[in-house]
Amino acid sequence: MQQPDTMGIRRFGAVNWIGLGALVAREVRRFTSIYPQTVLAPLLTSVLFILVFMLAFGERRGDVAGIGFAAFLAPGILMMSVIQNAFTNSSSSIVVAKIQGNIVDTLMPPLSPAELLAGYALGAAIRGVVCAVATGVLIFPFTGVAMTHPLWAAGFVLSGSLMLALMGVLAGIYADKFDQMSAITNFAITPLSFLSGTFYSITVLPEPFLTLTRLNPFFYLIDGFRYGAVGVSDADPALGLAVTMGVNVVLAAIGWRWFQRGYRLKS
Repeated sequence: MQQPDTMGIRRFGAVNWIGLGALVAREVRRFTSIYPQTVLAPLLTSVLFILVFMLAFGERRGDVAGIGFAAFLAPGILMMSVIQNAFTNSSSSIVVAKIQGNIVDTLMPPLSPAELLAGYALGAAIRGVVCAVATGVLIFPFTGVAMTHPLWAAGFVLSGSLMLALMGVLAGIYADKFDQMSAITNFAITPLSFLSGTFYSITVLPEPFLTLTRLNPFFYLIDGFRYGAVGVSDADPALGLAVTMGVNVVLAAIGWRWFQRGYRLKS
């Protein structure tokens, strides 16, 4: 006698929407339940960056790329917050689950590798977007940022949040302990985010640093969002969005493959 296709009923077709939604909701609850640490703390850090740079260099720095220093700086600070928080959310979720030994609770339910990847990545990307909105609402009115091209800005926030969420998934899968996770953050994510035109226009850089910066995907996130926010950029925003989307495709493919194989997840 043929058994009823209960799995097909639950999956509503090709995607287990119930399971995927539950995983995304769990990842969102992880950071909303401790919002003073996950949202308010990054917001305070962004404000402190703006204050310190304006007090130290504001009057002497003058205009950058034809706009005020504060208006130039604010979009970069916002994207740094997106980068750090989206990456931290997905990476810490997986590493903590591996260390505590409960990663099996996520791997055992009927979720495909693509659904596992999407659940972790979307939850982390939502945190990046939340931090972006909170930071923009607080600091943009006081720095002269008028959101010249809001659709471009939204595109780079969304694609940037997803990029760092996917990077966080890969880092979380690869790392087996907090020391390894800290090394990835300190020696890869933080340097790439600081050396990406956040605080300066890359047009002032000599070679080979100019070329190296253009090879940094974080540069396109910050430069593209700056174009959306204040209308100036050091690179074509269309190229930046294409690079970002291309990197996301590569990261998603690697993440899918790692979940499919159980790489560093199954002993």
